[in-house]
Amino acid sequence: MTVATAQATPPAELRAALPQARLQGSGVLRFFGLRVYEARLWVEPGFEPDTYARQPFALELVYDRRLEGQAIAERSVAEMRRVGPFDDTQAKRWLALMRQAFPDVAAGDRLLGLHEGEGQVRFFHNGRQTAEVLDADYARLFFGIWLARQTSAPALRDSLLGGSR
Repeated sequence: MTVATAQATPPAELRAALPQARLQGSGVLRFFGLRVYEARLWVEPGFEPDTYARQPFALELVYDRRLEGQAIAERSVAEMRRVGPFDDTQAKRWLALMRQAFPDVAAGDRLLGLHEGEGQVRFFHNGRQTAEVLDADYARLFFGIWLARQTSAPALRDSLLGGSR
């Protein structure tokens, strides 16, 4: 963990929900060499990566470029399928949720997913809550995009976990 990581301050919307949160790690997602976003994983003491779906944490994405919320939601569903199976009914319900949760973003915008444990998830855009859901399957598969061993971005996962794999 770098000095910058150790001294990072959690966003305000996270501090209220997880007062002991600290930055576990961060990394950059690139697509064809272009920066898409920087991801930051905020955890409470004792966080265990292999049981992330049962623990409180937050994943913060700071975007480097403009993206449509619809595209973010659709890509999320595709990436969730890498983590585990789900049916078309779930996919439609989750896509509708993510369309609400993920507005269009511009460079510098922040999206934060707050997993409060046991499937309770809240989403924020630049500090303002956009959606909320209680669904353990959704939470496990969605956050698994970054935290599950089946991720399509294993180097980013390693950076987020900061060596505690």
